[in-house]
Amino acid sequence: MTPRHTDREYEAELLRLRERILLLGAKVEAAIAAGIRSVVERDSALARTTIAGDREIDRLEIENDRLCLNILARRQPVASDLRFITLALKLVTDLERIGDLSVNICERALELNEEPTLKPYVDLPRMAEAVQGMVREALDAFVARDAERARAVIGRDATVDAYYAQIFRELLTYMMEDPRNIYRATRVQSIAKYLERVGDHACNLAEMVVFMVGGEDIRHGGAGPNAGRDDG
Repeated sequence: MTPRHTDREYEAELLRLRERILLLGAKVEAAIAAGIRSVVERDSALARTTIAGDREIDRLEIENDRLCLNILARRQPVASDLRFITLALKLVTDLERIGDLSVNICERALELNEEPTLKPYVDLPRMAEAVQGMVREALDAFVARDAERARAVIGRDATVDAYYAQIFRELLTYMMEDPRNIYRATRVQSIAKYLERVGDHACNLAEMVVFMVGGEDIRHGGAGPNAGRDDG
């Protein structure tokens, strides 16, 4: 449960910070969806619009950082509030990096859209849907202060890794069959790698939620099921 404060102004600041993080998360999730759509539907206009929209994600990151630092300086929070605010600084960094990865996807889409289609996309949209779900669930766990829900997000990373391995194997076959496929195949492989890294960032978000709720640090092979995960 979210702690309540007698100082209404302070409580309003914490609520505003929580809402701004969720707004940033929603924009990042939309950017992932748009990036993959620009690939699957060969929509270069959407790719360019999404790339331009990253400026808003960067602006929200800076705004959130300023709000966190202002609260730290003026309120000198302790205990769970201190964990929440300091982790909020890290949360927005991971979200901004997911936004950057969405831009990378759009850049590869622009390159692929200049070439004939290599193959029908089947696993790539499924992989994108999986990582979007991880980001969404991590943010929902953040709002609900639900450590178990956050742990479940971490457990889903294995599915994303399996998608990446499958896509890589298939693309390798295409490249071995015909060297003319290499340019397009390597771009598709890059997109899959970007999605795999989004999944890693979603796990980072979930790990922070676990720490925020109970003070348990499960990074780098701690108690969580992501022991030994490479954050790429």
